[in-house]
Formats: sequence, C-alpha cells, structure tokens
Amino acid sequence: MAFTLVQAAHSKIDIKKSVFIGFVTAVAGRPEALAEVARLRVEHPNANHVCWALLAGGHSGASDDGEPGGTAGLPMLNVLRHQDLEQVLAVVVRYFGGIRLGAGGLVRAYTDAVAQALLQAEKIELVATTTLCAAVPYALEGPLRRLLQQNGATLGEVTHGEMVSMCFSLPLVAAPAFRRDANEACHGALQWLDDATEEM
Repeated sequence: MAFTLVQAAHSKIDIKKSVFIGFVTAVAGRPEALAEVARLRVEHPNANHVCWALLAGGHSGASDDGEPGGTAGLPMLNVLRHQDLEQVLAVVVRYFGGIRLGAGGLVRAYTDAVAQALLQAEKIELVATTTLCAAVPYALEGPLRRLLQQNGATLGEVTHGEMVSMCFSLPLVAAPAFRRDANEACHGALQWLDDATEEM
C-alpha cells in the first residue's frame, strides 16, 4: 500500500550552526519535481546545498548537490521508502555554519530534516484509478450522472452530440462492478467508447 501527501510541509533544524530546511510535497513526476527544486534554489540563493530525493515510479532519483556522496540524497530517499510514499519529493536546503559534521552527522541531519517535515504532513492512500468513456442517449444522461456520483467517480469531459459522451475516473478495483451496473441502469443503450487506461 502506497501513500502520497495531501499538501506540502516543511521543517527547520539547526545542527552546529548549520541550518537544514526540509520540504516535502506531492509531485506527478520528475519534471514537476525538478521545477520545484529550481524554485527552492531561487528562493534560497545563499544556500550552500539544495539536496533532493524523489520517489515517483520510474521517475525516482536523488541528488547530493555537492555534499559527500551518499550523505544526503540517498538517506532522504530511504526515509521516503521507509514510509511507503510514492509521488513525493523531499528537498533539504542547507546553510553551512562553518563546522563540519562528518559523513554520519550529515546522514542524520538530512534524514531528520525530511522525517521532521513528514511529521507535519498529512498522508493519503494512493489509489490506482482508471478512466472510462461512455456514450448514452440524452434521456439517460441524468441516471448515468447519478450512478457516477453514487460510486464516487470523478466526471471529466462531457460532450453533447448525437449522444452524450462523458469520460470519468474511478478506483480501478471498482471499475468492473461499475461497468456492469451502468450497463444495467442504461438497459443496454450505453456504448463504451474505449478501453480503460490505468493511472495512479
């Protein structure tokens, strides 16, 4: 079971005159994550290091940003993995205070900055969803919309042509039962427009 974050959270810890500011936020993938890292670099132009870790399926990665190898990005990534997080970016901005912490001290500092930020963050289960598209006669638009609402589906694009076409997403595990219920409710007049596409 994987989780993501409802909203961004941050932390700030001081260790031997160095300041570590931790940020955690939900992201869709690497491009969004790198844009967030770039934003934090602009926001903290005098920081010595802006290290990050990303868990987002095939987009995962980590950066020590000039810290000794393996002392920042990887420990941060391990915190995310330990908490079963997915589609989450962790960034730690460091202002160096002049006292070296050593490899062990750096690992603890970066780990703690992320862990402290995650303590402030509300987590939510990441549910696999699927998108379905269907067309119905105008008379059945209302009943189908009610069925979508009853099943907690999220309505997307709706077009009105010869028939009403609508796309909607719902939890992947609920899709087979929903298809069956929709077919019954529409008395065979519903046309499925394409195959389901899975997403997280």
